[in-house]
Amino acid sequence: MAIVIAARSLVANGWPHISNCNSESKRMLRITGGKVYDPANGVDGVVQDICIADGRIVANVEGEGGRTIDATGMIVFPGGVDVHTHIGGAALNFARGLIPEQHRKATPIFHSLARRAGIIGTTPTTFATGYVYAGMGWTTANEAAVPILSAKHTHEELHDTPIIDKTCCVLMANNEILLDLLENGEYEKAKHVAGWQIWAAKAYGIKAVNPGGVTAWKWGKNAKGFSEPVPGYSNVTPAKIVASLAQIADDLKLPHPLHLHCNNLGAPGNVSTTLETMKVLEGNRAHMAHLQYHAYGGDDWSTMCSASAEVAEYFNAHKNLTTDAGAVLFGNTVTVTADGPWQHLLYQLTGHKWGNLDVENETGCGVVPYAYKEKNLVNAVQWAVGLELLLLIDDPWRVSLTTDHPNGATFWRYPEIIQLLMNAAFRKEQIKALPEKARSRIILADLNREYTLGEIAIITSAGPARTLGLTQKGQLGIGADADVAIYNASSDVAKMFSYPRYVLKRGDVVVEEGELRKSVEGRQFAVKPAYDETIEDYLRPLFQQHYTMSFENYPVASARIHGLQVVDRSQS
Repeated sequence: MAIVIAARSLVANGWPHISNCNSESKRMLRITGGKVYDPANGVDGVVQDICIADGRIVANVEGEGGRTIDATGMIVFPGGVDVHTHIGGAALNFARGLIPEQHRKATPIFHSLARRAGIIGTTPTTFATGYVYAGMGWTTANEAAVPILSAKHTHEELHDTPIIDKTCCVLMANNEILLDLLENGEYEKAKHVAGWQIWAAKAYGIKAVNPGGVTAWKWGKNAKGFSEPVPGYSNVTPAKIVASLAQIADDLKLPHPLHLHCNNLGAPGNVSTTLETMKVLEGNRAHMAHLQYHAYGGDDWSTMCSASAEVAEYFNAHKNLTTDAGAVLFGNTVTVTADGPWQHLLYQLTGHKWGNLDVENETGCGVVPYAYKEKNLVNAVQWAVGLELLLLIDDPWRVSLTTDHPNGATFWRYPEIIQLLMNAAFRKEQIKALPEKARSRIILADLNREYTLGEIAIITSAGPARTLGLTQKGQLGIGADADVAIYNASSDVAKMFSYPRYVLKRGDVVVEEGELRKSVEGRQFAVKPAYDETIEDYLRPLFQQHYTMSFENYPVASARIHGLQVVDRSQS
């Protein structure tokens, strides 16, 4: 099922290459003649000018010294926004250490006076990550899982990732300080602790991974029963953790809702847990991460089947929820997640290398190299389920294109998924290569929907920007950040979205004619919630008793975050 993929286009003509030519003026620029897709402003394939001044979209530019890009016959999109990816931090370094054989085969980026060295591969290094995202037309990414204990290091890596702007979500669903407060019914104190933790980590939102399950894993157990007490607690269940954190995110008025990785990820029959979780979330916002991994029917691996229709039906009827696909593509990758129990099970199922990390009092991490195989029954169902959800969810504004990079596939393979979504005939041809038993357990062949270019602009840019609450992203309206991708119009959509003609980052032309012309620094967005600062008096003695790190060294200082942009909700 190999098709043209992003990396193949990126390495054409010596990519990534940085020209040493002088950068264009950032003050004024006009894009003219292009067919513009700007869903946030109701523009669907209209030929119109886009004007830029000082890194923002403006109504018009006048005077001398600017530049005009003739985009006649081209397609103009807002820069892509990745709502769920894993691109920085200790877990990624751990993963790289487990897959040296993959990196030996990876495309290298050679060092020059204008460029840092690196490799692309399954888990691209920091500079390569920024180059490749930009080289596809993506300009913003959300690192979806950061422990507070390693947040300083994560922010350093995010700073070292050029061009793209970044946000990150801090892990909380297995934080023992919070769970102890929930055990004792102290919701208000838990809310203030969560607010303090978000600001301590300089994070943008709250992430929940296998709520209660990673705490249990520290004792070799899991939390599979959604309404059953977490091992070690009497009053704390996964359901209570999910409901409490969703309420906390809303009470703190965070721009992005609770970012939730449900219990029982990857397991046959986990659709029941997913639906239970969605019901608990009624009345609160929530973002269901990598939904593909939570939409399976069956009783065991031999009977595993798609439950995408059931999940999509409930999701479509409940507007409080957003999601991202977490789609799977066939090939080699490495799985990296805070869901330690799942990773141990995956190791037992595959016999592959396995690594496990314990992050004291907060979370954990597991790493297992993995290969998705077209002829494997389970993998074939997984491949289909991701596409089915993207096709069955009726509102593209509430579902984002992701692969849970690198878990389902690398982010630079997104153009493959776009081709599958836009071309039903092509999709049906790919289905024919699946095992007959797998074809009987999926519904993908019955789905004839084809995404339009406008819908692709929604699921890759406008929608995820709205889900993250980044109002200046994912759009080309006046005042928006001038993050723009310009593609040659082509019937080969995989190639088209792999290889933009121009990419602009805050008005700078960073990619032109296949060359990386300029490597700018990206910004990092963090939220400062409203919380009672006297909560530190409660936390400080807990650190003295339970943490190996001192309380004073725990928070990330604002001065350590390069290009920090604070969303201040402290007065809300």
